Amino acid sequence: MNRLRAGLGLFVEDVFASVPRKDQRARGECYLRGLMLDGRRKSIQPMAQRLPDGNMQALQQFVNQSPWQWEPVRRRIAERLVQVVRPEVWVIDDVSFPKCGRASVGVARQYCGALGKRANCQVAVSVHAATDTASCPLEWELFLPEEWAHDLPRRKAAGVPDEVGHVTKPRLALGLLEKLADWLPSVPVLVADCGYGRSVSFRLALEERGWSYVMAVEPKEIARPAGAVPHLPPY
Repeated sequence: MNRLRAGLGLFVEDVFASVPRKDQRARGECYLRGLMLDGRRKSIQPMAQRLPDGNMQALQQFVNQSPWQWEPVRRRIAERLVQVVRPEVWVIDDVSFPKCGRASVGVARQYCGALGKRANCQVAVSVHAATDTASCPLEWELFLPEEWAHDLPRRKAAGVPDEVGHVTKPRLALGLLEKLADWLPSVPVLVADCGYGRSVSFRLALEERGWSYVMAVEPKEIARPAGAVPHLPPY
């Protein structure tokens, strides 16, 4: 256990190196231990109760209010992950979180992959590094449904910044891929289901950037030779 604790300490020291304050780095280490230790619920209150140095208010402030830059932390984690996983593909997909209420940011009645049907949930667009034996998320972003775009009281209550609006899932995915391409040495083959494959503009954007992909398409999709000309018979 002491050896694992020392290894975790080195990991935290590396990924939180960009965080300027010592107390923030300490809270980051405490939060990560809470995520990795046993326990079904991974929200802050039950994690704080399980940790000997857990302080619910301090952890809540670290996650929700502390002014530290999260992007360099995510970048460093992504760099470490690809060194370990050595991905053969990046998987673009939706990750859903079933919810009971309507106060959480982006919650709406929409397709929920975790339940296999339409339900009240949050949805995030994610990019995973994957092989036949491993899969880890490299980057993700919460999807804000269109009904949230102009509901000012709801946005204010949930703390949604004014500049954040409704963006389609393919557009969110493209932004994540561009960020990862800037962070990491290479972009492997990209794979996705027809939720992304049906978007012609998304596929063309990948081709413009020189990225290879394999994507499912809907059965109604039609393929023609490049020189084909549509023929409209007279009535």
